[in-house]
Amino acid sequence: MSDSMQIIAPSGLPDFVPGDDLATAITSTLEAQQQPLQDGDILVLAHKVVSKCEGAVYSINDIEPSREAQALAREVNKDPRKVELILRQSRRVIRAVKRPGQQEGILIAEHKLGFICANAAVDESNADHEGQLITLPENPDASARALCQTLEEYFSCRLGVVISDTFGRPWRLGQVNVAVGLANVPGIVTLYGDRDAWGRELKVTAPAFADELAAASGLLMAKDGKCPLIIFRGLDWQPDSGAKAAHLLRPSQEDLFK
Repeated sequence: MSDSMQIIAPSGLPDFVPGDDLATAITSTLEAQQQPLQDGDILVLAHKVVSKCEGAVYSINDIEPSREAQALAREVNKDPRKVELILRQSRRVIRAVKRPGQQEGILIAEHKLGFICANAAVDESNADHEGQLITLPENPDASARALCQTLEEYFSCRLGVVISDTFGRPWRLGQVNVAVGLANVPGIVTLYGDRDAWGRELKVTAPAFADELAAASGLLMAKDGKCPLIIFRGLDWQPDSGAKAAHLLRPSQEDLFK
């Protein structure tokens, strides 16, 4: 366990558009600031920059809503074109809820990647133009792995990458960043069989390491700050070559609130 770490928020990354090379932008920015990555660094990236580079950006005017989307849109007072994109990103809609005092309701959906979140992570925030909607990358784990490999080769060191998004929590107010894509970084670190400070055996303790990193990144990743990259340095962690964000999802058979 590390007793100290650095959290670095590099400035100067550009505004990204579809087709941009994210790895090149990161390497050139860090080199210009004489801030090369070091062995053991973990990068947390807001998914919006990954989504933009990969073209997961849609114009609402290009979306034709289905009858299902139109009916659901009336139920929650949303634009049916946005609802259509939410449906395309979803395995299923779990709840359609009107919110007292707010014009738009909310759709709680199971994203096709398995995440349970509002509006299947379809979002307008940090879009470059009015009427744009941004979705999660098609395969955030693959995106994280490709970026991690390129950066490891460039800086000749061992790295980890977490791609994050902002989720609400069902039993607490407010939002926090969570991991939606992983490369090398373990989603969960199980401490079963270890001892606490009083010598008691740990039987269920399993910190969500990747989510802890994502949540901490939110302290420096302001919505209006154009700072989509946070670097964690000095942590003691073991790489997991098979890391997947899906490892953080609770199996449906363990759902106590069905």
